[in-house]
Amino acid sequence: MERLSKKERQRRLLQIIADNPFVTDRELTRELKVSIQTIRLDRMELAIPELRERVKQMAEHSYDQVRSLPEVEVVGEIVDLQLDKSGISIFEIRDEHVFSRNGIARGHYVFGQANSLAVAVIDDEIALTASADIRFVRTVRLGEKCIAKANVRSQSGRGGKAEVEVITYVGEEMVFQGHFVVYRSAPAQHNEGGNIIADRH
Repeated sequence: MERLSKKERQRRLLQIIADNPFVTDRELTRELKVSIQTIRLDRMELAIPELRERVKQMAEHSYDQVRSLPEVEVVGEIVDLQLDKSGISIFEIRDEHVFSRNGIARGHYVFGQANSLAVAVIDDEIALTASADIRFVRTVRLGEKCIAKANVRSQSGRGGKAEVEVITYVGEEMVFQGHFVVYRSAPAQHNEGGNIIADRH
């Protein structure tokens, strides 16, 4: 691969971070084929903060507040939320989240991030997970950052159900996919009949 000029490399670095604010310096080194020191120098010249600071800045930006559960019950940190539309959370896998013998994340943490985001994105005082169709695409390991992105696909009235799709990425790689059916607490406007048995997230 032909080595990029500094100007072109920095232009591409800006574009990559604009497309994915959660990209790590190490991922940038692989993408741009330069050392981590070069990436850090480029970021300094371009006044781009490190990942931790970028996440903090995103979290401080105005976005809708979670209504359906206390934020302390959300697995991961919500950095973007548009109620009844979409949401993004970030979750770093640490020692307490992995099996000690192999450094692989326990599945319930990866699921928990996605499930709590699916509930958090619902614009209601109480939302219940009724069902989940999930797929673990690959194992997640110690030190990796999981970026979960939720999208509300369909709804049926204020008191009906919402279908929420959540896809979790590490870098650009999908590691988890889930399709959640979430029921609202509000009285139904459309009676769909039948009994609903739902577990609290």
